[in-house]
Amino acid sequence: MIQFSKRLQDVEEYYFSKKLKEVNLLKDQGKPIINLGIGSPDLDPPQRVLNALVESFEDPLAHKYQSYQGILELRETIAGFYKEHFNVILSPITEVLPLMGSKEGIMHISMAFLNEGDQVLIPNPGYPTYSSVTKLVGAKPMYYDLTEDNNWHPDLTALEQSDLSNVKLMWVNYPHMPTGAVATNKLFDDLIAFAKRNDILIVNDNPYSFVLNPYQRSILKYNGAKDVCLELNSLSKTFNMAGWRVGMVLGKPEFINAILKVKSNMDSGMFLGIQRGAIEALQCSKMWYMSLNSVYEQRRKIVWQIAEALNCTYDSRATGLFVWAKLPEYLKAEEYIDLILKEKSIFIAPGTIFGSNGDDYIRISLCASVEDLEEALARVK
Repeated sequence: MIQFSKRLQDVEEYYFSKKLKEVNLLKDQGKPIINLGIGSPDLDPPQRVLNALVESFEDPLAHKYQSYQGILELRETIAGFYKEHFNVILSPITEVLPLMGSKEGIMHISMAFLNEGDQVLIPNPGYPTYSSVTKLVGAKPMYYDLTEDNNWHPDLTALEQSDLSNVKLMWVNYPHMPTGAVATNKLFDDLIAFAKRNDILIVNDNPYSFVLNPYQRSILKYNGAKDVCLELNSLSKTFNMAGWRVGMVLGKPEFINAILKVKSNMDSGMFLGIQRGAIEALQCSKMWYMSLNSVYEQRRKIVWQIAEALNCTYDSRATGLFVWAKLPEYLKAEEYIDLILKEKSIFIAPGTIFGSNGDDYIRISLCASVEDLEEALARVK
């Protein structure tokens, strides 16, 4: 009998992969499902991005293998983007590595830095991929608590009372998904100092900086960060390019070279037209961000009303592509969202999929039209 790899024993199919099968089945049965569960932008990318993609088809080099590091122009544009928006100076030659989405980067970084049995600090609640990739490479998740009482920031003092001797890597994610919490200057300074004291590589996953967030911060801006930090970023949310799979990892040359060793053995270079489109996206003016956020501001107001109609509370200061809403004490997230799906034909993500500290929460996406959101509001009122 053919056996599966042992690494699959502790890893399940991604929640949204499974749940969307159920949602699509209901749609096929004629149910008028409104999907407020996932953060897949429904708006178009900038027109200049689409134009660049189409124009690339005429380039005789477009359909050939591309560099594993991406074209130099893309890396220069990424470096320029980081200088303009984050005040971070990066060498496009040695400190920038384009990725086929930041999710790819999570795997590449884990393979480059983790050995079997190493421990990884993972936020609870947090992006489920941090945990699943850790398990896939044979490392061990060590979850650290994020709570509303502490503004969804880690308690580093409490963490250092634990045995950190086997911890090699720490995932942080600010602006935070799913809660929308933002980092302070002090938090990033404290994280860098924590990493240096404990010989831990910190990776900040930073794809939500420009969505309903007036203050863009990169951990790489702070003193000493490059010695112990990497940063992931993505065009998926900022430029409505989730399906294009464009991301990047940034950090000092030694770290980038280690990741490139993994990446160059696992995939080939990104399609030239996508790289050209990414260049155009990263050069958008401030008007793009203003226009994007005006749409999300309008949608968020309706989502706040949906949360209130469901007797939930929320933090109106939170940023990002979702509203993280706390349920009344007598409700459990997964049971409640299944009930809403069944009775109201609305799919909302339960907080449980992001960790045990999400048990009392639901996450509502802003990636739906005003018409769909108003219809959802009418159904739950």
